[in-house]
Amino acid sequence: MRIVDLIEKKKNGECHTRQEIKFLIESLMDGSAPDYQISAWLMAVYFKGLVEEETVWLTEEMIKSGEVIDFGVLADSIVDKHSTGGVGDKVTITLIPLLAAAGIPVAKLSGKGLGHTGGTIDKLESIPGFNTRLSIEDLIKQVNQINVAIASQTQNLTPADGKLYALRDVTATVNSMPLIASSVVSKKIASGAKNIILDVKYGSGAFMKTPENAIELSKLMVNIGKQLNKSITAVVTSMEEPLGRAVGNSLEIIESIEFLKGHITSGDIAELTYSFASIALLQVGMFETEDEAKKYLKDIVSSGKALEKFRELVVAQGGDVEVIDNYDKFDLPMYKVEYESKKDGYVNNIDAYKIAYACKLLGAGRDKKTDPIDYSVGVYINKKSGEGVHKGDILYTIYSNDHEKTKHAQKYCDEAFSINSNKPSHNNMIYKIISAEED
Repeated sequence: MRIVDLIEKKKNGECHTRQEIKFLIESLMDGSAPDYQISAWLMAVYFKGLVEEETVWLTEEMIKSGEVIDFGVLADSIVDKHSTGGVGDKVTITLIPLLAAAGIPVAKLSGKGLGHTGGTIDKLESIPGFNTRLSIEDLIKQVNQINVAIASQTQNLTPADGKLYALRDVTATVNSMPLIASSVVSKKIASGAKNIILDVKYGSGAFMKTPENAIELSKLMVNIGKQLNKSITAVVTSMEEPLGRAVGNSLEIIESIEFLKGHITSGDIAELTYSFASIALLQVGMFETEDEAKKYLKDIVSSGKALEKFRELVVAQGGDVEVIDNYDKFDLPMYKVEYESKKDGYVNNIDAYKIAYACKLLGAGRDKKTDPIDYSVGVYINKKSGEGVHKGDILYTIYSNDHEKTKHAQKYCDEAFSINSNKPSHNNMIYKIISAEED
């Protein structure tokens, strides 16, 4: 078997066998296939695609390329949630302690932010001392002790995916449906969870621009999970505008803490957090209806149990727990600049991509994983979509450490806000829920 023949076969739109996929990944891992050949194969896949069966085989081989976390007796009840990336998306941080406080063990492996999307690991590392670099052994031990752990991706899990993604990133083949699906699902299965919730976003602030594309990707990932004996539920959600009011690492942690304290009871963050949490409770059989599950979850927040679980998480991973009660313990930016609305009306839309780009200019984001970031900077949205504004009202606030960067960020923030005289209708954050049973 030769790699060049597999390139030729896929170039002609033919389907691979299981053995061919296995050979391809093994050749990638042992170095016998040079980067230029794997890159050529990726480009052929980008244009010709993979059928579902091929995508399942590719997912399996990427899982087999490294370790798979074994949680033992907890394996069947472990829940993992993954987002395809968004702006101001702090739902993992609000959701994980809530689920753990509800008695569901949660092991979450997350990544750093790239491009215009933020990363859960960056946000947590804005807490002074918070350690996200847990070994697999420490991850398992912590979940057994306090029901929850959040750590950065380890190189021991799906190393083939890491190698393929590095080549996809530099060959413009990232945006391929089967390659995205196999990458996401392989990492989630290798992470040891049997119950997986995928937040598949669409819109200006997401990689999938239309709900139709997001649904297609969701169905593919759910079907891969079904064939690999994992329970995957995909939730297609809107990312037309930022989630919540805070965009930026420490700002988003503060907003998450405010939710866990019970101070945020409505709006998009509350809607998505309770929706995802209720799906998880139904997935593991704790409740039969969404309404019952949501009532139980809201009681956990109002009782303070969710916040207490977050405290346990911060302490367990070496973070300064005082930040929960004193936000001045975070690194603070030099400047806080408020910008006023120039007219009366209603906020009709806030372009998520432009807000994200403004934050990146301020230093909150990165282009490469090795780029440093500034945890303290970001944008706070004082007026969300649907809210009325008068001329002179504070529209948004920029947190910055540089005057010039502030000016550049202001330009994009101004462009992001659409204000007119008509109040927009409320759109549900969740577009569609796809599970193996419903698909």
